Amino acid sequence: MPDIVSLCLNALTLMSILMLVALGLAIIYGLMGIINLSHGEFVTIGAYTLFTVQAAGGSFWLALVVAPVVGYLLGTVLEIAVIRRLYDRPISTILATWGLSLILQQAIILTYGAAPRPVTAPFEASVQLLGITYPAYRLFLIVFAFAVMAACVLVFRKSPFGLDVRAVIQNAGMARALGVNAERVYRRAFASGAALAALAGVLIAPLVAVTALMGVNYLARSFFVVLVGGAGSIPGVIAGSAFVGGLESLLSTTVPITVAQASVLILAVVIVRFRPQGLVPA
Repeated sequence: MPDIVSLCLNALTLMSILMLVALGLAIIYGLMGIINLSHGEFVTIGAYTLFTVQAAGGSFWLALVVAPVVGYLLGTVLEIAVIRRLYDRPISTILATWGLSLILQQAIILTYGAAPRPVTAPFEASVQLLGITYPAYRLFLIVFAFAVMAACVLVFRKSPFGLDVRAVIQNAGMARALGVNAERVYRRAFASGAALAALAGVLIAPLVAVTALMGVNYLARSFFVVLVGGAGSIPGVIAGSAFVGGLESLLSTTVPITVAQASVLILAVVIVRFRPQGLVPA
């Protein structure tokens, strides 16, 4: 029983991480159709924001506020300077975002160096839960991730911005005819996706080595989360994260983690082949 509880909690932790990273990607890909290969670097930027804030004497909680702002501002600049000029040019977008990824990686290395940077979690205690001892921070991450998802659902269902996003996703031409500024929606959506990725980076950082390449580890899995769950669908992000995170956690108990990840991605390809709209289409 303790092993099962531990496995379930580990799966929930990974699922929560993938949800936060993939949510921003789902917004960008589902709304704009852009394959953003620089998305993982916003996760890295969030992690390094935590390091910078803590090195300056600030707290984890301050970084949790600062990182999404940094991600949003940088995402806005990149959308205006680069992405906006490449709509309806998918190959050019892939090349441009890949180039941005390399530029951001090298900028981080030049600024902080290639060595891993230390960060600390807001609390180091463990709690007794269902017969096992489990890190309190991981439980916080799970709860916080689902709270962010719930907040995003409310924003997309109730706010004017959310209604505009849904209108543009369904029919951009009709939305423009009804007075929706689609270009502004695209800009805010791209920036919001970057902000969510940076937020995820802060939460992930205490659990992994903070390096300039850390975001790459989550990029491919996040794309498969979006494709398996359904592009542009928040429930799809949850379903895709549960599939990828749960299956990877289960397989990693019996095979090496690299084999587990490869197996999950192969199964994801099979699902996308036979259900291209995803498990929970928008």
